[in-house]
Amino acid sequence: MGQNDLVQTVQYTRIETIGESEEGILAIGPSSQTNSCNISGKFPVYLNVYDLTPLNGYSYWFGLGIFHSGVEAHGAEYAFGAHDYPTTGVFEVEPRNCPGFVYRKTIFLGTTDLGPFEFREFIEQLASDYNGDSYHLLLRNCNHFSNDVCLRLTGHPIPNWVNRLARIGLVCNCLLPEYLQVAAGSHTIEKGCYEEVHPNTEEDEAQAVLT
Repeated sequence: MGQNDLVQTVQYTRIETIGESEEGILAIGPSSQTNSCNISGKFPVYLNVYDLTPLNGYSYWFGLGIFHSGVEAHGAEYAFGAHDYPTTGVFEVEPRNCPGFVYRKTIFLGTTDLGPFEFREFIEQLASDYNGDSYHLLLRNCNHFSNDVCLRLTGHPIPNWVNRLARIGLVCNCLLPEYLQVAAGSHTIEKGCYEEVHPNTEEDEAQAVLT
C-alpha cells in the first residue's frame, strides 16, 4: 500500500452535534464514502435537513419551519416520501443531495453497531412499514420516519425543531395555512430521482447467487 492510499478525502460540512446550538458548527470530517470504515466497530449516523420553502430563512430563527429530512449512514441517505400506491415510500439518494429540496445542515445523532449489510437489511425491513400511500403531513411524514430510524439505531430522537410545525398543526390546525399544507405535503417522490428500497425476496436472493 502506497502513501497515497492512506490519504482520505475530507470535506467541509456544517454538522450539528447533540448538545450544540441549533446553528451548528463548522467541522472537517471524512466524506460519506469513508464514513462506513470505522475500526472501533461504531458507525456514525447523521440527520440531513433540507428546506422546503424559502420562508425557512426567516422562521428558522424562531424555531419554526417546513423541513424535509433523511438519515445518512454508510455513504447512503434514506428518506420517506408520498405516492399513491401501497408500496414502500422509502427511497435512497446521494447524501445531502435530495432532489427537490435545498440542503440546510447535517446533524450527528450518534453511532450504530450495524455494519453496511446489516444496516441495509434493517432499512429494507423498516421500509415495508412505510408505504407511500400512508404518508400524512401531520401524522406520518418524512421526519417521523427519520425519528424512527434514529431512535432504533442510536437511541437519540431527531431535534424537536425539525418536526415542530407538524406537532403544532395537530394541536391547532388553524396555525397551518392550507397553502402550506399543499406545499409541504404534495412533494411526491418521482421515478428516476431516487432508488426505491425493496426488501429482498427468496427469489431475489437465489437470482443474486446465480449471477
